[in-house]
Amino acid sequence: MTPEQFREQGYAVIDWITSYQQRVESFPVRSPARPGDIAGSLPLEIPTGGQDIGALLSDIDAFVMPGITHWQHPSFFAYFPANASGPAILGDLIASGLGVQGMVWATSPAATEVETRVLDWLAQMLDLPTCFHSSSAGGGVIQDTASTAVLTALVAALHRASHGQIRAAGFDRRYTVYSSEQAHSSVAKAVTIAGVGAANLRKIRTSSPGGPMDVDALAAAIRADVEAGAVPAFIVSAVGTTGTGAIDPTVEIARVARECGAWLHVDAAWAGVATVAPEYRAELNAGLEFADSYATNPHKWLLTNFDCDTFYVADRRSLTDALAENPEYLRTGESDAGSVIDYRDWHIQLGRRFRALKLWSVMRHYGAAGLAEHIRYTVALTDRLANRLRADDRFVVTHQQLSLLCFHLADPDPVRGSANTLALMHAINQSGLAYLSHTVIADRALIRVSVGTPTTTEAHMDQLYAELSAGFTSPPGRTV
Repeated sequence: MTPEQFREQGYAVIDWITSYQQRVESFPVRSPARPGDIAGSLPLEIPTGGQDIGALLSDIDAFVMPGITHWQHPSFFAYFPANASGPAILGDLIASGLGVQGMVWATSPAATEVETRVLDWLAQMLDLPTCFHSSSAGGGVIQDTASTAVLTALVAALHRASHGQIRAAGFDRRYTVYSSEQAHSSVAKAVTIAGVGAANLRKIRTSSPGGPMDVDALAAAIRADVEAGAVPAFIVSAVGTTGTGAIDPTVEIARVARECGAWLHVDAAWAGVATVAPEYRAELNAGLEFADSYATNPHKWLLTNFDCDTFYVADRRSLTDALAENPEYLRTGESDAGSVIDYRDWHIQLGRRFRALKLWSVMRHYGAAGLAEHIRYTVALTDRLANRLRADDRFVVTHQQLSLLCFHLADPDPVRGSANTLALMHAINQSGLAYLSHTVIADRALIRVSVGTPTTTEAHMDQLYAELSAGFTSPPGRTV
């Protein structure tokens, strides 16, 4: 492809993306495709080449779009948002155009140093403790997801708990891991991948149904494990659980972690970015100064395209000591001198894209004030729906945290009420007008509404309430 061909076809792609953004609301939110529909529409023959981008875009319209669930639709409420904003798209495009591989500082100094500075800017914007700034003993790095961040933190925790013996000889003791029963499934997956074993993961009960971790239960579990000869290695404090948005009491959990010497990781994947608005900092950032690591995802609610998890550690040496490998082909004079950061030692993979460009682009375009306004506006939209549901005796709101709302149909019978609640959710999802998800707390199914798409307005929240109201047509005892 010549530069002129790239320019011409690139314009066509930008025009297609622009058109998609303008018409996204015309599509059903959730794809109506059935298993095999998309594959069945694609030719079995291998492409022979020779076609321009126009032919590809035509096939995308014909074959791909019917299988797209539209995460950027203003009525997408099923999962935490995965924002894709114009500045982030363009920043990602520049990174793709540069095509650098920033595995060590020398392979692209800008990829490393821009990332370091952007992560420091974000730490300031979110009012994170100074221990997470690069000017201290800690610092930040961009991971792909919070799942990778928790695994990376666990590996560092095991290295520290074993005094480095795990690197040399493997597991010499039984190490235990602790999280709320409402914590993200990535904790259990990390335990499996790291070789700790599911039998050594303690899922601690919550202090209320769907609520925060019960710290007394955590302390009791740790005491029992220590008495049995285990080494408590890793505790996860969830700030904004996936199911209900619960916020674990990090300050109290940190006290327990210090007593037993366990690594404390704070998983604020969704909720953490809300602290760009100062009024949310007191609750969401409480206790972070005691944490060994912290993760939050700009790619969820902060208008930055997937993937972009920002992962901070209070002591970078604890991370690099656990992960660093230095084969001859990666050695450079700057690295040997210790005068640069080699981010390959801060995560699992060696190769790394220039993700900082899209986050930098977002921060420059919106600024702290614009990002805070985005957070406030979506919280206000959630309040708008919550207030209407609370005023309607057909619904029971059970949990509300920031832009996440959980509720069920009012019915004293939990089995019947759960069936009707799920039937209502499925009916709305199948209509294509909105997309919702659910969780189960205390044996009752709840509908989750997660707000955060930049194009969502008050009109979309009112439309969702109207759909919920219209779907509630049967008397108690009958399914909707």
